Amino acid sequence: MTFWGLWNLSFGFFGVQIAYALQSANISRIFATLGADPHSLSYFWILPPLMGIIVQPIVGTCSDKTWCRFGRRIPYLFIGAAVAVLVMCLLPNSGSFGMTVSTAMVFGLIALMFLDTSINMAMQPFKMLVGDMVNEKQKGLAYSIQSFLCNAGSLVGYVFPFLLALLGIANTAPKGVIPDSVIYSFYVGAAILILCVIYTVWKVKEWPPKEYAEYNGASKEVAEKEEGSSNWYVLLKNAPATFWKVGLVQFFCWFAFMYMWTYTNGTVAANCWGTTDVASAGYQEAGNWVGVLFAVQAIGSVIWAAVLPHIPSRKFAYAFSLILGGIGFAACTFIDNQFVLFIPFLLIGCAWAAILSMPFTFVTNALQGYGHMGAYLGLFNGTICVPQIVAAAIGGSLLALVGSVQSHMMIVASISLVLGAVAVNFIKEK
Repeated sequence: MTFWGLWNLSFGFFGVQIAYALQSANISRIFATLGADPHSLSYFWILPPLMGIIVQPIVGTCSDKTWCRFGRRIPYLFIGAAVAVLVMCLLPNSGSFGMTVSTAMVFGLIALMFLDTSINMAMQPFKMLVGDMVNEKQKGLAYSIQSFLCNAGSLVGYVFPFLLALLGIANTAPKGVIPDSVIYSFYVGAAILILCVIYTVWKVKEWPPKEYAEYNGASKEVAEKEEGSSNWYVLLKNAPATFWKVGLVQFFCWFAFMYMWTYTNGTVAANCWGTTDVASAGYQEAGNWVGVLFAVQAIGSVIWAAVLPHIPSRKFAYAFSLILGGIGFAACTFIDNQFVLFIPFLLIGCAWAAILSMPFTFVTNALQGYGHMGAYLGLFNGTICVPQIVAAAIGGSLLALVGSVQSHMMIVASISLVLGAVAVNFIKEK
């Protein structure tokens, strides 16, 4: 495929990632503002990966068997994006409808559940489109382009509240109400999301079944496998060893990033603004600054994503990137200057670039000839979701063990990434 063919294949990911960035940067802030206790914050993060582990295998399995005039993966992409747009207009208003604190939190949780379900439904088809339509030699480039668009979308989504506050949109609100800077950020993100997805739907034409089979090697064998059992247990039982070994690395990586998303807001507010009062102007300023830091992380990731394809050994590139991220997480614990925090978040961005591109390159290459690409990639998403669920479930207990200091959870994240780097050695690349 041409460069622009690969670009169009993933362009809608830019909009999807804006939605995901707004969610990941603001969920802890939203629920803390609504009245959640810091020891309970991680529990609110169970829903997103839980929905992912349910939705993505279903989308993958169903799309493997879907052939219609609109394509194979694209119908799921468009429906997911449409639902995400609706929910993005509801979630940040959880505290604006005059409900009690408990009712507002329940409303927010339900909205979060639907948001993450729809984002997962829109996100997974992009991975599958690359698996379907890109050859092995170009997959590294295709996933690097996807990583670039992902990080560019993250950059935009992360800085929205900060920029809107600079433009004069209110960054504080009555107790229990989400500031307008956050609410309007979700509105703008929703508009960009649907426009980007419409562009992809317009530009990308998926192949009909016959052409798909011919491109994938006349794979009579693959076609038979596609038509055979799609039982998830059978597929997992027959999965290549690389699937599981990369999954082990994934466990440590996503365990770490779950704690970044959950506790960065509290870390920055306490270390740089000297406050833990969620109703204070300082806490809300720290919330905006977290978006800036995540944007810096995205910039680091974009730069590093351009470097990764030029490192001869993929395994070395993967492990080295995770170690850099581990150093960045550890440094966050001890820095009390909001600008100096740019350095560790650039390092964290290196790890993020590798996490977004390397696993899918290893796994999709290992899956050639196995059939059921969509189902396998949906199941592989479990290696993203399960560690987040585990991390969220034990987050409150771990926080208590490290002295109930949110910045100490960054040390936990650092150790987890280093363990992930060690686990890279178990991967055997063909």
